[in-house]
Amino acid sequence: MFDSISKKEVWLEAMRSLKKRDKTIGRVIDRIGYIRINRHSDYFGTLVRSIISQQISGAAAESIRKRLEEICGGRMPTPREYLHTSNKQLSSAGLSPQKISYIKDLSERILDGRVELKKFNRLPNETVINELDGVKGIGRWTAEMFLIFSLGRTDVLARDDLGIRNGIKRLYKLKKYPTKERFDKLERLWHPYSTVACIYLWEYGSVGV
Repeated sequence: MFDSISKKEVWLEAMRSLKKRDKTIGRVIDRIGYIRINRHSDYFGTLVRSIISQQISGAAAESIRKRLEEICGGRMPTPREYLHTSNKQLSSAGLSPQKISYIKDLSERILDGRVELKKFNRLPNETVINELDGVKGIGRWTAEMFLIFSLGRTDVLARDDLGIRNGIKRLYKLKKYPTKERFDKLERLWHPYSTVACIYLWEYGSVGV
């Protein structure tokens, strides 16, 4: 039903389309070239890692993730396994009481059917965002990252992402961060490949081309 950015033919078509419509980001695409993106197939694990990563460094989040996996037999726990792990053990992995409660809420919603991760492949972007937004500790940004890197959706413009805001400001030589009107214009210009534009903006920010 939905194309995926993990498919090479989709990505190449997105490159051609963006270069034709937007010469500015087209120059970035030409400099960087094709980017291979792999989807994260463990949906629960992806969301857990997103919660763990909130407001801490990447290195600290990775350390907590590894300790959590050690407690659960060397892999990310399932929702049921998480709920059967004591708060004391979860705290020993470095999870704060707040994040323990967030992941517990996600686990409970998955097990009682309020959140059906498997059906997300068939749902529109906004429906997925709204369902995930109901989970404690998961906001729109986390839901958008899930759409991009787990579901592989092609048309997600992460407006609240600082890297995207910085990238647009720098690339389009703006004095201030992009306004809603600017985002709306870019979203129309990049449709249906806003995700691919975002990934090139992230790469543009990291390598400075």
